[in-house]
Amino acid sequence: MTAPIRLVLLTLVLLAVPPRAWAHAFLAKASPPVGSQMPAAPPELTLRFTEGVEPLFCTIELLGPSGAAVSVPAPKAADDGQMLVVALPKLPPGTYTVVWHVTSVDTHKTEGRYQFTIGP
Repeated sequence: MTAPIRLVLLTLVLLAVPPRAWAHAFLAKASPPVGSQMPAAPPELTLRFTEGVEPLFCTIELLGPSGAAVSVPAPKAADDGQMLVVALPKLPPGTYTVVWHVTSVDTHKTEGRYQFTIGP
């Protein structure tokens, strides 16, 4: 088989594979929202992704104002696996950093971080 024919066949195969198969789970929405300032600590943290994730292979860390880890339980899946929920302890005022690592249902890994502030 010649190189041009192989290229044409490869192109046809790639066009036949749905784009969703190449997707990654990216953060679509967060609560508390990215960069938000809240008057009081929320009871939970929710992260919604652009596609389903495998909760057993996902982690969510919360770093306090000093940069030290805040103890939080393992995330639980909700909404057909597109959302992760973590119960939060009572948080004092300050700026917090959420660090997330997820594996999507198609096994792609993504990660990110954002901050929110509690208090005046």
